[in-house]
Amino acid sequence: MNRLRFEFVESFRIAYAQIAANRTRSFLTALGVIIGIVAVTLMGTAIGGINTGFNRSMALLGDDILYVSKHPWATDKDDWEFRNRRDIKSDAAEALQTIIDATPRSQLVKAVPTANAFRNVVRGDYQANAVFTLGTTDEYPEIATVDLRDGRFFNATESRGARNVCVLGCDVADALFPERSALEEYVTLGGKKFRVVGVFSKQGSFLGLFSFDNQIVIPLSAFKKFFVRKGSDTDVRVKMRDKEHVEEAKAELIGDMRRVRSLLPDQEDDFAISTQDSFKQALDPIKTGIAVAGLFITGLALFVGAIGIMNITFVSVRERTREIGTRKALGARRRTILLQFLIEAVAICLLGGLSGLVFSYLLFQGVEAAFPSFPIEFSFGLVLTGLFMSVVTGVVSGFAPAWSASRLDPVTALRYE
Repeated sequence: MNRLRFEFVESFRIAYAQIAANRTRSFLTALGVIIGIVAVTLMGTAIGGINTGFNRSMALLGDDILYVSKHPWATDKDDWEFRNRRDIKSDAAEALQTIIDATPRSQLVKAVPTANAFRNVVRGDYQANAVFTLGTTDEYPEIATVDLRDGRFFNATESRGARNVCVLGCDVADALFPERSALEEYVTLGGKKFRVVGVFSKQGSFLGLFSFDNQIVIPLSAFKKFFVRKGSDTDVRVKMRDKEHVEEAKAELIGDMRRVRSLLPDQEDDFAISTQDSFKQALDPIKTGIAVAGLFITGLALFVGAIGIMNITFVSVRERTREIGTRKALGARRRTILLQFLIEAVAICLLGGLSGLVFSYLLFQGVEAAFPSFPIEFSFGLVLTGLFMSVVTGVVSGFAPAWSASRLDPVTALRYE
């Protein structure tokens, strides 16, 4: 054991001396590993950021909400199959709530109707384009996280009376009222004046595609009066009692909606119930594709780096053939020679890996400073993965030349010119 420990220490000493004596060659040799580790960490950071952004977006969307609509969110069927379904009316939410309240130990809590469209919002010379306009009732705060920066949400009287009141997303409020508070001011939506009673706190975006801060919420009765024809399609959002029992809640909601829609046992559902799983199922192939592409790119980069290290280690063995013969003539074992060149290859890879990690971290800091809302993470797990990949690359690339060095005949090696 003491001899093996001595051989390890001596091999590290020799490796350090060789790397220090050939700094330029060692750096160029490690460059492939540096690029590979940068690719590994950046890809891992990107995939981790995608997962973080997805989970954050799902939380904003509501991970305890079931969505009842005419069309499913994600399907492989033709959209024409759903067009002829009966519209979902706003009174479906009231009927559904009656059933929920009458059901003992129901998995459902609250049903709230919603309708939406995209409209421009104007205030004098200021305009916010393509603002997500949501029509709902005063019960909306019971199913959604409604954090207000200023003011309040509209009340039951305003909701039932189709009053022209609204709550603005913070980006819309800042765009229309850059120099003063938006409270009790008026904005024009679809040619109608609406009084601002509240402003939402900053919420963020959904997968970087849709901003929850670019919205305006108005009473559903006002929405239907001004923006859609009578009897237009409405969605219903239903809050679950426990998000850990999604399937039970979904099954209960299907049964309740069939009662609301007066469907016979042999009739198919003429509505769709969507959850976050719908988005997950749609996005999982994309995430898998990104991961596969990332693994291919990083694997290719590390493969190129490993070939470079193997080539240089073979050259080093050739240059030091007489040294190997001398050490063997003095009693060095094959294991000692093998360890010497293998540790030298691993040391170069570790130095390259550490350099790649430092460079990746600096890139991460730059991206985070330039895009603070971009969901990226540089975790300790990525550091361990980078170091592990460096060691594996060193062992794989250095083993063949180290093995060939350990198998050299000492007599032939001493005669080598």
